[in-house]
Amino acid sequence: MSDSGATGHAATAHDLLALVGGERNVTSVTNCISRLRVGVADRALVRDQEIRDHPKVLGVVEDETFQIVLGPAAVSKIAEEFTRLVDTERAAAGGAGSGAGEGPASAPGGADTDAAALAAKGAAIRAENKRRNATPFKLFLRRIANIFVPLIPALIACGILAGVTGVFANLGWLGPVLPALDAIAKGFMSLITVFVGVNAAKEFGGTPVLGGAVAAIIPFAGVADVQAFGVELAPGQGGVLGALGAAVLCAYVERWTRRWVPGTLDILVTPTVAVLVSGLVTVYGLMFLAGEVSAAIGVAADWLLGQAGALAGLILGGLFLPLVMLGLHQALIPIHTTLIDIDGYTVLLPVLAMAGAGQVGAAFALYLRLKNNEGIRTTIRSALPAGLLGVGEPLIYGVTLPLGRPFLTACAGGAVGGGFLGLANQLGVSAGSTAIGPSGWALFPLVQGNQGIGAAVLVYGLGLVVGYIAGFVLTYFFGLSRQAAAELNATETIAPDSPPDDDAAAAPEPAGDLAETRGAPGR
Repeated sequence: MSDSGATGHAATAHDLLALVGGERNVTSVTNCISRLRVGVADRALVRDQEIRDHPKVLGVVEDETFQIVLGPAAVSKIAEEFTRLVDTERAAAGGAGSGAGEGPASAPGGADTDAAALAAKGAAIRAENKRRNATPFKLFLRRIANIFVPLIPALIACGILAGVTGVFANLGWLGPVLPALDAIAKGFMSLITVFVGVNAAKEFGGTPVLGGAVAAIIPFAGVADVQAFGVELAPGQGGVLGALGAAVLCAYVERWTRRWVPGTLDILVTPTVAVLVSGLVTVYGLMFLAGEVSAAIGVAADWLLGQAGALAGLILGGLFLPLVMLGLHQALIPIHTTLIDIDGYTVLLPVLAMAGAGQVGAAFALYLRLKNNEGIRTTIRSALPAGLLGVGEPLIYGVTLPLGRPFLTACAGGAVGGGFLGLANQLGVSAGSTAIGPSGWALFPLVQGNQGIGAAVLVYGLGLVVGYIAGFVLTYFFGLSRQAAAELNATETIAPDSPPDDDAAAAPEPAGDLAETRGAPGR
């Protein structure tokens, strides 16, 4: 047992393992930026409400895996403890009843009826969106997300290091160390195609290392000696899009070949045929075609924000949250990665991050207008720190979306912030992100632009302020009708000194599913 923080993470992991049905019910464990993703064998054994009521849980997301929103500060540590507990209990004899049904079920306090109504609305929204999201196209987008989401921690780390290295280079500091920092920052990006290939092959039913093998063709220097479509190829041509296509093709060729090859020859013939066929298609087709598509994406993004920046930013900032609800935002992940590969940063992500700024401004407005509704105010207080750091689910699906009109005014606030960033780009000063993942204040270390880091940080910071103000003003004056404001302010049901342990709301999955979320406990 180490420090109290570590002990707290271990206790949380112990609680959650019991509440998902114990180690026998766990089929897989992983995590992303803010969610613990648990594969469960029997969904009926999961004690949903007790998980939502747990003081460390920000939300629950139901998808192919059962996802528990814990926030970026805690999720990796809790995931590590959770995995250790699963391994330990599986190693123990039997392991069936030890703790599978235990675990503290947090006692619900006196939840305010208005907050409970918002939770019910959030749950209904989640269920309806989950039904709508079960389409082939959205399931395909979810698979694309599964390929890129595991890469986000490395993208963030290398993006931050690239930004720090650029600052040191501009200031003339640490001259002898700069080449080493540059190598550390750029090494992953130079081989990102290989990682995309590994994940893509795994996701589409192939052998991961074979997907990595064909994707490794793309950055290989020797492709410069190859001609395709009458032109010489360049190392890296096609980027992540080419790697994605190559690995998916390899997975299908591998599976097709395995059906026809005798078992005794499988280990020799199947991988050879899969790599050869998909490799030839990659060299003589996919690299050129994907390269053209990647270049077109870069040109289109530059033109869009350069020529129609204000309008484009207005539309993108205003529609991003509805895109998340529909699951269509997953289509942007390869585009972000392609722009980072081409320009070193994606200009789209900061514009889209303005949607979160609008939600934060809207939450402040509701906090001031609903002075007598301590339940909703407690939810807002709990969720605001995460919202400021770019984790907006508790605010969006716990407050603005269930209330209806505040969600629209919050989106409008995000549109104004996006329009500001787009206008700045149109005037020649861009603000981009060197990695995919965070937004809000957490995006600052990753900001880069065509006029240098300083100008990009200034533009992005001003965009956040514009989004906050717009979301606040629009929601304060137009977010609630007089009748709604009167009803929500009519009764004070939680004393100010009561523990905020019963706020509930709904949270979205990256592929567009919604799930119930509750505010974090009072600080």
